[in-house]
Amino acid sequence: MTKRLDLRVDFAFKSLFGTHGNESILAAFLNAALRFPDEKKIQTVQLLDPHFNKENQEDKRSILDVHAQLEDRSRVNIEIQLNNKHDMEKRTLYYWSKMYSSQMKEGMDYGELCKTITINIVNFRYLSHMHEYHSTFQLYEREQKLLLTDMLEIHFMELPKLLIKWRNREVDPREDQLVRWLLLLEASEDEEITQVLEEIAMQEDQVLKKAMDEWERVSQDPEVLLAYEARRKALLDEKSALKRAEKKGKEEAIKAMAIGMIQEGIANNVISKLTGLSIEEIEILRHQ
Repeated sequence: MTKRLDLRVDFAFKSLFGTHGNESILAAFLNAALRFPDEKKIQTVQLLDPHFNKENQEDKRSILDVHAQLEDRSRVNIEIQLNNKHDMEKRTLYYWSKMYSSQMKEGMDYGELCKTITINIVNFRYLSHMHEYHSTFQLYEREQKLLLTDMLEIHFMELPKLLIKWRNREVDPREDQLVRWLLLLEASEDEEITQVLEEIAMQEDQVLKKAMDEWERVSQDPEVLLAYEARRKALLDEKSALKRAEKKGKEEAIKAMAIGMIQEGIANNVISKLTGLSIEEIEILRHQ
């Protein structure tokens, strides 16, 4: 079997879910993610331009992974993130605000603005204080928990949490369609997941079968592979840079703590025990 693209890489994800001709795949994912009742199921979606109007430097760097409009004119953006840049809440609010405000045209009334939804699929634990892999945020009054408006909706889907539940057999892709679609993103690295999803696709889910067939096809396209490998390398480089920055930040914090202890007159052996710095490193800090 051909090695399939890692769908957690944003380029590969967009190739499957954000490409013209694959709207039925995107609609199936959104129906699962947004939990619409049967009478409100999405039948069609329209893919929109993923670029923001370039009003400032941040806009020039911002390209949405999947930007779509639903039948009721609601706007949806799906972002997939491999690396934790520690700015997700600000990033998703920025994207939400740009999508919401971009609807306003000259002469429009505010009442014509439509619901705007961002979905963040992350390949790291983000909401550490929450157990569930899927969290949904809206605007509520703090004390009474009264919903102000349903115009804002922000989702976080944490793949590591889902994988733990999958391994513990706490979720079943045969029963839960969102589990089914999110596990698809992990399938390139897990033969068991692939086998289970292939069985579901053959037995009951024609859209999933279409998705897996399309996934197989794009994974053999030389032009797609070339762009995919370039993007994957860029993400690996980004991950390495983030790790280096985190390491440097920790080192600076430890040095700052040691300097504070030195100023308090604490002995070198105590500072070494508490910080992990060598006596030689502490002596250097004493004489800076």
